[in-house]
Amino acid sequence: MLTIKDNSSIKSARFCKARQFQILLILLFFLLPITSMTFSGAAADDAKWPEEPGNQVQSSGKLRADLSHAKEGYFLASITSPSSHKMKMRVQKDDVTLTYDLNVKAQYEVFPLQLGSGHYDILLYENVSGKKYSQAGYLGLDVTLDREDAAFFYPNQYVNYDMVSAAVAKAEELCAGKSDMEKFEILCDFMKTSFVYDYIKAATVQAGVLPDIDGSYEKKMGVCQDLSAIFCCMLRTQGLPARLIIGYADKQYHAWTTTEIDGKEYFFDPTAALNAIANVKDYSVERYY
Repeated sequence: MLTIKDNSSIKSARFCKARQFQILLILLFFLLPITSMTFSGAAADDAKWPEEPGNQVQSSGKLRADLSHAKEGYFLASITSPSSHKMKMRVQKDDVTLTYDLNVKAQYEVFPLQLGSGHYDILLYENVSGKKYSQAGYLGLDVTLDREDAAFFYPNQYVNYDMVSAAVAKAEELCAGKSDMEKFEILCDFMKTSFVYDYIKAATVQAGVLPDIDGSYEKKMGVCQDLSAIFCCMLRTQGLPARLIIGYADKQYHAWTTTEIDGKEYFFDPTAALNAIANVKDYSVERYY
């Protein structure tokens, strides 16, 4: 005898599950774009990110540079192929020379044109033995910047962050809907209340070590250049031009920040805010990024 099963309950269960799945898809269809647009909209409105379009790539010897966005205050540079030798790059304008270490993996890094509009000389030097370096490339660049402080809106080798850096997300959380002055004040308070000075790193750090935004933010601890770079990162991604300044606080080698709001310059020293440096009478600038 052929047994015919009543599948009405099974069909009903399948229909309910199918209906639930359809409802879930509809919800995802409407909710996901909202989340995506909120995130990308914030990034588009406030933060600026370097691009590598390759429209104006120039090479000389072992030096390669993408100058496509020079007028926006930055360029990309690397060596042309991986090397086992240390590489240094000098950027010169007028009587100012800035020296950078280049990675030996031939990967692009971002460098600021922080000295304003005009002519820049970009020179590559290769370590040949001991402390001796030989010139391995040269490029000249004439640039008229979109604005003279254009470099201070973007990440670079010294103020190095990206779209997934925790400091970027935190700045957006704290500053959403605030005026520029409110953003500055909120972020100053955040640095004062959320971080501590890393005295062990200060006593052991080697010369030439770059600021570590992501690592220091995660630990909520850093030395002067780490804390200043974090602060600059948070300001820049909120649409405020921020300078990481390196120089001397009285006679102590030090890092601090400035930003400009409505044509007025505002100073903030995260280390001093944490009472990790004595009362400074004089700050003297050596370089800035």
